[in-house]
Amino acid sequence: MAVDKNMPVLIVDDYKTMLRIVRNLLKQLGFNNVDEATDGSAALEKARAKAYGLIISDWNMEPMTGYELLKEVRADNQLKDTPFIMVTAESKTDNVIAAKKAGVNNYIVKPFNAATLQQKMSSVLGDF
Repeated sequence: MAVDKNMPVLIVDDYKTMLRIVRNLLKQLGFNNVDEATDGSAALEKARAKAYGLIISDWNMEPMTGYELLKEVRADNQLKDTPFIMVTAESKTDNVIAAKKAGVNNYIVKPFNAATLQQKMSSVLGDF
């Protein structure tokens, strides 16, 4: 099944520059229906109000981290099947294992480019 490039994507990062970078990479890949949140709680509110086809979240944020957001999303019956990609500057094995156990679909280590994002998204959503 082809990926719908019009599906809403939610990007979550407390760093405005990173939000802009990810938005631009998604645009390069043909995804223009992109919403932003600057922390996990704001992202959770948005995810409960709108059905997203994908959530791309940073790990390190305050007050609610991406990891806590992931656990909340997976615990919510309405959201639990939403594809979730975690972005982090740290490639610590413990973090990867914790995120996998919490139900992350894939994991991207910063810095990354459009090709890496496309590859990670394809592994979660199917080829596009």
